[in-house]
Amino acid sequence: MATKKQDTSSRIADNKKAAYNYFFEEKFEAGLVLEGWEVKSLREGKVQLTDGYVVIRDGEMFVVGLQINPLRSASTHTTPDSIRTKKLLLHKEQIRRLTGKIEQKGYTLVPLNLHWKAGKVKCEIALAKGKAEHDKRDTIKDREGKREVERAMKTHNR
Repeated sequence: MATKKQDTSSRIADNKKAAYNYFFEEKFEAGLVLEGWEVKSLREGKVQLTDGYVVIRDGEMFVVGLQINPLRSASTHTTPDSIRTKKLLLHKEQIRRLTGKIEQKGYTLVPLNLHWKAGKVKCEIALAKGKAEHDKRDTIKDREGKREVERAMKTHNR
């Protein structure tokens, strides 16, 4: 009896700074146009997502600042560009709707994570609004409060 292969929907990289800097309104999953060496580097985890942002040009969406570092054993017939602008794949109607919301004051598109889904690389993006400084302080305060509660529960359960 053949064993069934597990679903490969695992995370490649997360943008942890995004949750600290933005409030998320909506989330979308988009495909990503990549070159062969980039996919190999993603399998090795050689990616940085924290400085990435999404732009809309001529009715198409692109992620800028997503850095995929080439492997040392990269092919000799290609010249890897680690900060190449990568195209996102979404339906036209989704792009039109996001374009309308982006034009509103304070909204931006932020990449949240890269993950595998059915053997393909997907990028989760969010329609986000920037946090003010006091909101960031509230986020830190909530996080520290949760940590203290977890520590107290852990020591109490021993």
